[in-house]
Amino acid sequence: MTITNAPLQQTPLNTLHEELGAKMVPFAGYHMPLQYPMGIKQEHLHTRSQAGLFDVSHMGQVWLPLEAEAGLEKLVPVDILDLPVGKQRYALFTNEEGGILDDLMVARFSDGFMLVINAACKEQDIAHLRQHLGADMVNVLSDQALVALQGPAAANVLSHFINELDTMLFMDVRKVTLCGAECFISRSGYTGEDGFEISIPAADAQTVVKAILEHPEVAPIGLGARDSLRLEAGLCLYGNDIDKSTTPIEAALNWAISKSRRTGGNRAGGFIGAKTILAQLDKITPVQRKRVGLRTQGKAPIRTGTPLVNATGESIGSVTSGGFGPSLGAPVAMGYVNSEYASIDTELFAEVRGKRLPVNVCKMPFVPQRYYRG
Repeated sequence: MTITNAPLQQTPLNTLHEELGAKMVPFAGYHMPLQYPMGIKQEHLHTRSQAGLFDVSHMGQVWLPLEAEAGLEKLVPVDILDLPVGKQRYALFTNEEGGILDDLMVARFSDGFMLVINAACKEQDIAHLRQHLGADMVNVLSDQALVALQGPAAANVLSHFINELDTMLFMDVRKVTLCGAECFISRSGYTGEDGFEISIPAADAQTVVKAILEHPEVAPIGLGARDSLRLEAGLCLYGNDIDKSTTPIEAALNWAISKSRRTGGNRAGGFIGAKTILAQLDKITPVQRKRVGLRTQGKAPIRTGTPLVNATGESIGSVTSGGFGPSLGAPVAMGYVNSEYASIDTELFAEVRGKRLPVNVCKMPFVPQRYYRG
């Protein structure tokens, strides 16, 4: 998690965070809650056992008309043309070298596309869209807040406000009325749990959030627990685990390249960086490094930036995200290693304060995903 000293903006929920006793920090140009009085560990565990409410209004929200679909498909290795109405997909903006400019969500509604982009990449992504689609196609939804309700109790809580919620499956999207406000919701999130992301008009955000927080199962959750939850779920953080120097194949995001866009697909290639990415996917060009999960053999966490070495002390990679997994009661991490060391159960060593701690390559996610698929 990267904290910056940029001039700070406030989300529409800033006053509420302070009322709730949040510890506020600068993050991606915003004044954001790191934690509440419950503390990061308990916020994490509460989300896994009940429901947590996150303010993610620092993320960018963009609306594109239906006419932008062909242009958008040229920017991502994802099937946009056949994305059904009411569905959302994870996508990647890629550069000419096959590197990842950002990861994002793309949802199709009957009258257009909603994109959710990362806060730290917001300005560059908007410029990228305007450059390739035309400025008149790109409508930045700057008057929308965004919150995430995550955890096993999330659906039950939201069903008090929205009818027939059980017909929504993982990655479904809808337009709904919530506490009198016209909102967009998706059944998705960043924790590995069942849950929802809700885009709310900024003027209505506090009313909606306060109504949800009235339910005893729901607690406000800050950035600290958001980071440990997504790490346990094996999910990438842009700027740490993926960036413009990493390709989707190096990042073990092969699943994010739609079948139709792969070699032999009915619309193979056609996106920026396709030559490099498809050559790696087809194993024509071997990748030199891969993103892997890592578990230590002790209790000491290995942090972001920790060097990884082999048995002879040769540098073979580094940790890109690391910390303590409260649900597991043990340290977890992910990072990049030379491909020859990427097999499950390979033993490596993390160099921590002059000592070499044994770690093993392991499968991700570290905790079972509980997305609602019906």
